[in-house]
Amino acid sequence: MRRKNNTSRRAAAGRGFTLIELLLVLVILAVLAAIVVPRFTGRTLDAQIKAARAAISNFSTQLDIFEIDFNRYPTTEEGLAVLLNPPDGRPPYIGKTNFLDPWGNPYVYRYPGQRNTDSYDLYSLGPDGRESDDDITNWD
Repeated sequence: MRRKNNTSRRAAAGRGFTLIELLLVLVILAVLAAIVVPRFTGRTLDAQIKAARAAISNFSTQLDIFEIDFNRYPTTEEGLAVLLNPPDGRPPYIGKTNFLDPWGNPYVYRYPGQRNTDSYDLYSLGPDGRESDDDITNWD
């Protein structure tokens, strides 16, 4: 009987992991996370800023086309929404969009602009959601 118990213990031990093996795996994962995570933490903010700049550039192009067609820029009251529903029943200047920046705030459009006095100001309030140094603008 004794021999049978030793055999069954060996078989049971071969089926699982020891505590040391599990701890070793956890240490390896922690080291990998310590190396990889810092590399990606700043990437999200960079991507959001680039997305806001691209959207402002796209809106600016469409606003310039609107100006060519109507010999004026949209008023502040018309805002960017006029690009979806132009006057005179013309087709939209831009595809379906919600005019929100990557942080969920609406883009700010002013005509005439305070910074661009001969045209318009268009900007995102940036990550903090208020007018500050981190705003992404069409005058930089």
